[in-house]
Amino acid sequence: MPDRPDHAPDSPPEEGPAAVHRLRGTAAAPGPLPGTDPREALRTVLGELGEAPHAPALPQLPARGPGADATGRTAALLVELPVDLQPAGWRFVDRPGRDLERARSFLRADLDELAEAAQDWRGPLVVRVLGPWSLLAAVELARGERSVSDAGARRDVAASLAEGVAAHVADVRRLVPGADVVVQLDEPSLPAVLAGRLPTQSGYGTLRAVEEPEVRAVLTSLVDAVRAAGAGAVLRLPAQETPWPLARSCGADALAVDVTGLGDAGWESVAATVESGVRLWAEVLPARAALPPVPEVVDALRAPWRRVGLPAADLADVVVAPAGGLTGLSPAAVRPLLGRLRDVAAAVLESSGD
Repeated sequence: MPDRPDHAPDSPPEEGPAAVHRLRGTAAAPGPLPGTDPREALRTVLGELGEAPHAPALPQLPARGPGADATGRTAALLVELPVDLQPAGWRFVDRPGRDLERARSFLRADLDELAEAAQDWRGPLVVRVLGPWSLLAAVELARGERSVSDAGARRDVAASLAEGVAAHVADVRRLVPGADVVVQLDEPSLPAVLAGRLPTQSGYGTLRAVEEPEVRAVLTSLVDAVRAAGAGAVLRLPAQETPWPLARSCGADALAVDVTGLGDAGWESVAATVESGVRLWAEVLPARAALPPVPEVVDALRAPWRRVGLPAADLADVVVAPAGGLTGLSPAAVRPLLGRLRDVAAAVLESSGD
């Protein structure tokens, strides 16, 4: 059945101190980038998106190795929950070790580069972290099973991540005083957590599903912590099996999703989301070296938007982003892609009638 406003919150979320509700004609690219040089990555991002109304992001460069990946970087933010890298992946341990220190070192270096490159920036600045459920799905307990399988671990990680992300926001705001920080919470594993599809360590079974009320409560608590820290919250979800009503109900300012493959039911859910007062960050520009023309990309957003009955004027509030990861591109290909994304954002704004 189409997911329309009867599932939506009664009122839109309150506007936070960050600029999520003031973004119009905006391009953003919060995803990981290719390459290993944070200074050059920041030059690229700020060179293409470093002017209003766009939203540059603190780059993540996973090609540098373990600790620069999404799981390692987010685990480095946890408070009093050290991790270590095992052959099977990241695992919670009793004491901090070399792997955690490497992850923290990568983050410190990136923040130092950000402070220098963006010292005069005034406007939205995106930082990207793995959401609590995807982090729990990725990091193992000391005994070897995914931490999402343990109720106590779920509580501890949720509280630790909320504290760590709030401290991260404070660090970014201190280093870039003019920034309106926006935190993108990536939840690629959320549908599998809800459906009980995560494999056990042995691979012969699946973990029990986590009940939706608990999932919602943890997400809401983290969004509340982000907003209490003075930032906006964007929840990024996979395009397939997106739990739209749950996502709308956790208080995020915006939902980010790849819209390039959405069918009619997906666009009905987009409509319900927009009508509930939650903004859309539309991943619409394919991340490839051969870039499609601007009108083609705009039509891929505008045509289904109109088909589900959304007002053309509301397109002005859509933030556009790349669809698919940029890590498969060469570093040299990122700059023209971001330039094209900026042109798409301007054309979407123009098509809205503003």
